[in-house]
Amino acid sequence: MRFVRYTALSLLLALLLTLAFSASAQEDESSGSGSRASSNESSGSGSRASSGESSDFSFSGEGTLVVYSGRGEELIGPILEQFEEETGIEVEVRYGGTAELAAVILEEGDNSPADVFIAQDAGALGALAKAGVLATLPEDIVMQVPEAFRSPDDVWVGLSGRARVLVYNPELVSEDELPASILDLTAPEWKGRVGWAPTNGSLQANVTAMRVLLGDEATEAWLRGMIENDAQVFPSNTPIVQAVLNGEIEVGLVNHYYLFRFLAEDPDAPGALYFFPGGDPGSLVNVAGAGILNVSDDAELGQQLIRFLLSETGQQYFADETFEYPLVGDDIAIVDGLIPLEDIEAPDIDLTDLDDLQGTLDLLDESGALG
Repeated sequence: MRFVRYTALSLLLALLLTLAFSASAQEDESSGSGSRASSNESSGSGSRASSGESSDFSFSGEGTLVVYSGRGEELIGPILEQFEEETGIEVEVRYGGTAELAAVILEEGDNSPADVFIAQDAGALGALAKAGVLATLPEDIVMQVPEAFRSPDDVWVGLSGRARVLVYNPELVSEDELPASILDLTAPEWKGRVGWAPTNGSLQANVTAMRVLLGDEATEAWLRGMIENDAQVFPSNTPIVQAVLNGEIEVGLVNHYYLFRFLAEDPDAPGALYFFPGGDPGSLVNVAGAGILNVSDDAELGQQLIRFLLSETGQQYFADETFEYPLVGDDIAIVDGLIPLEDIEAPDIDLTDLDDLQGTLDLLDESGALG
């Protein structure tokens, strides 16, 4: 597989002001600069999806598929390599931040060489969908994925799910002491005990969801309340989990899979996950997903890649290697200790509506959360 490295152009992100993206909103699973994939994306094993077993996917073809991936090389690379080996299709990958690559696609327009865009969040896909640059996917692909985790106009599908959670140290706080809502973290009893990452993409997506569900006024009040309550600031999810395990803070707002990366190294680490109940905004379930550009000359090959990533082999890879939720298949085993996706009391929200990140960045800045 050939890799094309990406360096962001300084003025490129200006193209996204109306589509609400910023380079500052990258998850700590891929490089913010786009020049290399971050080691934080890897689960640490780096193994192939099937662990040497035969795949359930059957397709052969020829040609070259160009993939723009906002997911890091250490995450997605092994499963793309397996796709190459099993199909004979060459895959060229351009790695970078999701927002940056979305900007590139918009700038390139009809001249984009990309066939497939893999994004770390639904908001980026929603923005490209609104810009009209994604092609309609075949029904057999779309109908595999639950309605909540795919585009309403059938131009992108989720590949894996990640839930927002409150990670906590059970040696310092018991589950019955945890708040019923993310909004309650501004209460005086939580002063200085909570970790968050306002500059991180996953928290910003969560704030965007709060804006959709609660409105800007209530969301800004929560942001200001977190600041006034001395919420401890971290750059990303990983150091939040580390601080919780170290006892430096008691709880932190993160994506669910980060704790399992630590538990894979130390099963006795003092960490547990809490899912806010009752459709709370703090229990948002977002997705990594993919779409095919409508200018692609190899749309059929792109469709085969998405089918492969949604196959049992692809879905088990995401469950085993990244500890994310598989979105397709009832028989896909998830990591021990993780509650089933259907048991999460997630808010009712159209993930496509998470595209207004610029509005969220403005609100974070106005509230003082960005420093």
